[in-house]
Amino acid sequence: MTRCLTFACALLLAFGAPAWARDAPPPAPPSAATAPSPSEKLDELFACLAASRDADESAGIVAAIDRIHLRSGSDTGDLLMARAVATMESGNYPVALALLDAIVGLQPEWAEGWNKRATARYFVGDAKGAMADIAKTLERDPRHLGALAGMGMILEDSGLRAEALRVYERALAIAPQWRPMNEAVARVKAALAGQAL
Repeated sequence: MTRCLTFACALLLAFGAPAWARDAPPPAPPSAATAPSPSEKLDELFACLAASRDADESAGIVAAIDRIHLRSGSDTGDLLMARAVATMESGNYPVALALLDAIVGLQPEWAEGWNKRATARYFVGDAKGAMADIAKTLERDPRHLGALAGMGMILEDSGLRAEALRVYERALAIAPQWRPMNEAVARVKAALAGQAL
């Protein structure tokens, strides 16, 4: 019996696979359905962020979240965003704002388009417009840490420290070890304590 099995294996090796096996299509690669969606990746990262016990680890997770936020799912949106970010970094806010206007027009559900436009508006002195865009960002993504940080900063700059503290604490509820928010909370609490004296 063993000799027959050995002989059959030798025949298969000598003559190759049968024709029906050779002509069969190769197995399909794993489908895209098995890869986590950006939303699922964000959920996983936010869960890690909430559980993080280290400021450096939290900073890395926030950076990973920011990278996902920068992807729109559209090559056109991603290209416009890359150009808008580059022009903001060079200080050319009028061009950045034109690009960001196009982004929110083309992809109004993309939270990061609104968030980046809020940033550009803030830098040109339009705090009211920035707050309106932050509200649009948070409608689309209530966990958007950049939008929460921006809102807190604008409130703090406007002298509305108690309101800023509430926003910063909302961000800390999402990212308890995120250093910029811990520093903002400490700074605002110290200012409020000094105000109370």
